[in-house]
Amino acid sequence: MSYFSTLCVYFLMVLNPIMTNTITEDIDVLVFLPQNNSYLFSHTRVAPAIIYAQQRLQADGGRYSGFQFNIQFENSDFVNGALYMLVDRSCGNKPDLILGPVCEYEAAAVVRLASHWNIPVISAGALAVGFSNKNAEYSHLTRIAPSYVKMAETFSAMFEHFTWKSALLVYEDDKEERNCYFTLEGVYHLMADFNIKTYAFSHEDRLDTDDIFQNMYDTEVVIMCTGADKIREIMLAAHRRRLTNGSHMFFNVELFNASSYGNGSWKRGDKYDNDARHAYASLNTVTLLRTVKPEFENFSMEMKKSMKKAGFHDCKDCESVNMFVEGFHDALLLYAIALHEAMKSGYSKRNGTEVTSRMWNRTFEGIAGHVSMDENGDRNGDFSLMAMTDVEAGTYEVVANYFGENGTFQLLPAFRMDHFTLRGKYKALTEIPEKTCGLGVSALTGVIVGAVLGTAMLIAFYFFRKNYRITIERRTQSEECATGKHRQLREDSIRSNLSAA
Repeated sequence: MSYFSTLCVYFLMVLNPIMTNTITEDIDVLVFLPQNNSYLFSHTRVAPAIIYAQQRLQADGGRYSGFQFNIQFENSDFVNGALYMLVDRSCGNKPDLILGPVCEYEAAAVVRLASHWNIPVISAGALAVGFSNKNAEYSHLTRIAPSYVKMAETFSAMFEHFTWKSALLVYEDDKEERNCYFTLEGVYHLMADFNIKTYAFSHEDRLDTDDIFQNMYDTEVVIMCTGADKIREIMLAAHRRRLTNGSHMFFNVELFNASSYGNGSWKRGDKYDNDARHAYASLNTVTLLRTVKPEFENFSMEMKKSMKKAGFHDCKDCESVNMFVEGFHDALLLYAIALHEAMKSGYSKRNGTEVTSRMWNRTFEGIAGHVSMDENGDRNGDFSLMAMTDVEAGTYEVVANYFGENGTFQLLPAFRMDHFTLRGKYKALTEIPEKTCGLGVSALTGVIVGAVLGTAMLIAFYFFRKNYRITIERRTQSEECATGKHRQLREDSIRSNLSAA
């Protein structure tokens, strides 16, 4: 009887979490975020979102309230700093979950090691094309923010819809984080079937707009990724050259829902504002689809309060929640869902492969709305296309949306087909100032002048040759006559001498 009672108690203990749908577990979470607030994903910006998610998950009576998250934040300001910290942790207990790093170069090293140690990694970064290969070294990486290739799907859908064939990718390369390089690498990688050219410039060098426009000669679409001020400089120069008359499509990529990478803002309060407003009438912006979900509004308010509490008062990018803040919140939620399922099926939190696989190819409700993860562990991205719909006011509206989960391109009421129709392409290009090579206006003028001068020279040469020929013929006749007389005199002289002999 005692044995039977003990057995019953044992089964009740095992089955109780399943019956109550609550599982108790301590989870060690290691978070890599930089302390430097110049990063859009700094500790000051992102940590409040992770704590917010932790509190929601551990709310009384919730399905995941039995999970006790022990969160440790580590600085990832320095190259390889996150990797060294993770290696140091190997001497003690390894973490059950790693959040971050964001930067590609740091993330690569950490994810390789974590995959070897069977530790799930979730990042709102590591967005470059190279991380898409999850077969080996990045096998435990889940990307909770849309990668650059997912953003590129928006352009691919537009090219198919509007039958565009060619593009010039213009980007600023800082040689450090290289956000714009990796962004347009995604476009280049996905759109290999189109005629794609690239033009890169350093943020330290003077922007050579003449060189950019020379490279535009045989392309229809210009896709730019650079700072907001550089975007304005390019568009003003394009407007002066009459390249904003519909001869080309201009696009700007607004990265991470942050204005530092250009948000269609033409106004600076200077003497060029009026020209900029008309130039930006031809500039379209691709950005992440924003939500107006009430829950997200509450989350945004809390994040702003956290910024102010941390003394982050003068922050131009803190008006709206960027994708890193949102992403890291959803990362903890996604892990809780996957771990709960795995443990209900009898797996341990230490089985990183199993937990990771349950985060892939699924959907759930994130803080901003519906989140869809593909079968490769990457979040499907929803993006908006913005265009200036009121030129006099200089205001933008969302005119189309792209939904990554099903690959659909939705046109909204504000969309105007004529705005996205190419016209007068090559006429505009003849007004590009000519440089040292290529055929522009000055070269064409030179050819015409050269042809006229050449014709004049040929005519002159013809008359000169004709007159010269007449003179030669006359001179020849005279010389032949004189020669005949000399010959006759010689012959007469010879005969006289012979006669005398």
